[in-house]
Formats: sequence, C-alpha cells, structure tokens
Amino acid sequence: MTMRGFTALLLLGVAWALPAAAQDKNAPGVTASEIKIGNTMPYSGAASAYGAIGRAEAGYFQMINEQGGVNGRKIDFVTLDDGYSPPKTVEQTRRLVESDKVAFIYSSLGTVTSVTVRKYLNERKVPQIFITSGASFWNDPSHYPWTIGFQPNYRSEGRIYGRYVAEHLPKAKIAVLYQNDDAGRDYATGFKEGLGPEMVKHIVAETTYEVTDPTLDSQIVSLQSSGADVLFNNSTPKFAAQAIRKIYDVGWKPLHFLSSTSASVSAVMQPAGIEKSQGVISAAYYKDPTDKQWADDPAMKTYTAWLKKYDPDADVADIFNVYGYSSAQALIQVLKQCGSDLSRENIMKEVAHLDMTLPMLLPGIKVSTSPTDFAPLKQMRLERFEGSNWMLFGDVIGG
Repeated sequence: MTMRGFTALLLLGVAWALPAAAQDKNAPGVTASEIKIGNTMPYSGAASAYGAIGRAEAGYFQMINEQGGVNGRKIDFVTLDDGYSPPKTVEQTRRLVESDKVAFIYSSLGTVTSVTVRKYLNERKVPQIFITSGASFWNDPSHYPWTIGFQPNYRSEGRIYGRYVAEHLPKAKIAVLYQNDDAGRDYATGFKEGLGPEMVKHIVAETTYEVTDPTLDSQIVSLQSSGADVLFNNSTPKFAAQAIRKIYDVGWKPLHFLSSTSASVSAVMQPAGIEKSQGVISAAYYKDPTDKQWADDPAMKTYTAWLKKYDPDADVADIFNVYGYSSAQALIQVLKQCGSDLSRENIMKEVAHLDMTLPMLLPGIKVSTSPTDFAPLKQMRLERFEGSNWMLFGDVIGG
C-alpha cells in the first residue's frame, strides 16, 4: 500500500471514529435525530383512568415532533401497559431498558409499581424521571440519585387536610380510609401529622382497602357506623367514585376530604353522580378546565386547542390530561437544558436544576429542584366541588 493510500485510510478511520466518540457520551436510544423514552401506564385494570396521562403525554410529544423535536431530535415515546400490576411493571421496564434500549424511564405511574423497579434502574444508572406518584420517598437523592418524582408528595398533601380539620373542626369525629400500600400510608401519616397529637385522638375509625377489592361498600358502612362526621379518603378513581356514591346512598353526610389523585370530574365525580359529589374537598395545583374562572385564560385556550388536535378522544373535563400535558412540558425543558449532551448523567444533572413555571399550574406554583431537593412541586390550593366543577378557596399552601 502506498503512503497516500495509508493516509487516506487513516483519515477515513478518523472520520468514522468522530461520530462514534460523539455518540458515546449519549445514552442508549439517542441518535443524531431521535431520543427514545420509556414509560409504563395502567391502560387496563383497576387504575385505567390514569391512562389518560400517558395518552396526553404521547399527544404532546407528537406536537413537539411536528415542530422539529428538541434540539433537532424527535421523541420516540414507547409507552407500555402494566395494568397497575407490579410484576408486569418489572417485566415491561426490563423490556424497555434491555430490549428497546430507551434512554430513560419517564412518568411511569404508581407508587407500588414504580418502587418495584427503583433499585433495578438505580443499579444500572438509568434515570427514572418524573414518576407519576406523590410518594414522599422519591425525594431521596442521597440513596436513589437516579429517581425523581413530580407531583406534590402525598404526605404533604395529607398534612394540608389535617391542618384544615384541626383549625376549622376542632370537635370533629374523624374516619380515615386509604389504599393499603405505601401511597396510602403516606397520605394517612401526613393527615395525622396535620391533625396534631390532640386531634389525632378524634379519629374514631380507620380502615384500608386493596386494589383487588371489588367495591368499598363494606368499608363505607363500617366507617359510617363509627359516628364520624369527617372522612379523609385516599383512593384511586374507580374506588373514589364508588365511595362517593355509597356515602350518598346510605345517607351519611361527613365532610369528605378526597385525595387529589382522584379529583377528576370525568373519571370520578360524573361516574359517582354530580349530585352525590357536592361539597367534597380536595387540593389542586393545576388549572381545572371545568373551572369557569379560566375560561378566558390564554394558557387554558392554548391547552384546549392542543387537546382537541392531539388527543381528540380525551374528555376536556379530565384533569389527568392537564397532568400529562404539564409533565411533558417539564420534560421538554429538561431536554432543552441538556443541549447536545444526552448522557444519562447530564439528564439527571439537568433534572436537578429546574426553576420554571408551567402555563397550566395555578398562579404562585412553580417547578423547582436542586441536587438535594428532588421534589419538583411542593404547593397546592384547597378546592371544593360545587355544582358541576371544582371551586378553589384559600391561599397557595405547602405541606
């Protein structure tokens, strides 16, 4: 071989090596034109109402792709049904990481489901970003630096309701109902913390339910028999609708506090019966499309136009669509901050450096993180169901 031929081959080798070196710093699933993201959602099963979140996220990424993607890369959103079943979540997550080669796991739904794959993902240094769950233990960067939640945590939300009862209903007789898992225990613990040591003594009944239970009828009848006039209820949408309906049908009239995870007009209040849902209190951090005060809000108009185009089968009254829309916006900001460096390390670095508002968050509430604070959203406002929609009251408060 001549020196000229050798030099040509050497230069060609360098040309091949440069793109490879540039690619090496990026996560699996990242190419010059694409970033592949993995997700699990309960599109079937007892928690299927939450599937609206995954569909909204997919619609938002479709819009972003039509606009050219993020920093020149389009998003390949691989979202799989896990039926809200931990073994299925493990199976689907392993498929996403090992077969589909996603860059990271994003917005997978559920506390018990997400915790089953947390160790697996952290050991492999695969980001587990913006989990759709408010468990307080997602905010643990020292032990699980590759895992971060998104919504206000359940324990803080529980404290908000507990403090309200202690302040406004000092003679209340209190009943507590929650899902028998880490999420439910988080809510119950926070609620009792908010009540304080003296008001905790006013709890006259406490019971749980399993996600495999057919109904909550027996629990509601048991709690009613306690004589309680206040009910704190943490349940997923299917069971929340059952509880509201049963409470009304048996003639029980407690002041009913319902966790924000089920504060959906279309998924809970309408199936339960609008007339049976009156007076229920919850907490919010997003603008509710059913609240007329936002009718002329530019952000709401942009959102409803987007929903009509990119998720046309969705119910505009379903707050879970707002959640998916906003979570997707936060992720797009993370990817923008990453620039050309989409290594898993840099993705987590940027997730931990957020300070932003989102158009569908309530005024005064923003997304904020730091390397020692993995709780992006921390504030809420109380709301009461009146007529056919939620009505906000009080100030922005933290737990």
